[in-house]
Amino acid sequence: MLENLAAYRIILGSNSPRRRELLAGLDLSFDVHVIPGLEENYPDSLQPQEIPVFLSKQKAEAYLSTLEDQVLLITADTIVWNETEVIGKPKDREDAIRMLRSLSGHEHQVVTGVCLTTTKKQETFSVVSSVRFASLTDEEIIYYVDKYKPFDKAGAYGIQEWIGYVGVESISGSFYNVMGLPVQRLYQELKRFV
Repeated sequence: MLENLAAYRIILGSNSPRRRELLAGLDLSFDVHVIPGLEENYPDSLQPQEIPVFLSKQKAEAYLSTLEDQVLLITADTIVWNETEVIGKPKDREDAIRMLRSLSGHEHQVVTGVCLTTTKKQETFSVVSSVRFASLTDEEIIYYVDKYKPFDKAGAYGIQEWIGYVGVESISGSFYNVMGLPVQRLYQELKRFV
């Protein structure tokens, strides 16, 4: 599949083990290359769907000076939007607990922006999934944070972990988007990209 990409070396510009696992699920051969310490700042004027697209493009720009012909770079960013607040990765244990308390008993949106970049072309898209959490007790939240240490995850949770099993009442949209990479949409975009 994706014969149109046969001439390209694919690079995933992400440190996320989940994104690696999900991209591998498309049976693509790819390398992982991460530039450490990239900024993740965005203008306050952006709408929730625009933020992860902006950040995924910002990540791609860091690679442009070293990008070679016949290389396709994939970068992505995920945010959680809860009512009027962007929830990124928690700073520490207390921040993770605060985030999960705010998600408990509510519906929130998970937005992933993806940027596809070659030396000749760049395209972006975003995917939104809605997730409804059951009301969680403090005991459940603290158990999850202390055992799973979700400090590298937007919203302080991984839907594929214990908290997803016991806390997620419903999802509208892509499950894999909530994990960090909307692979079905990515596959469709890759089919027509080059």
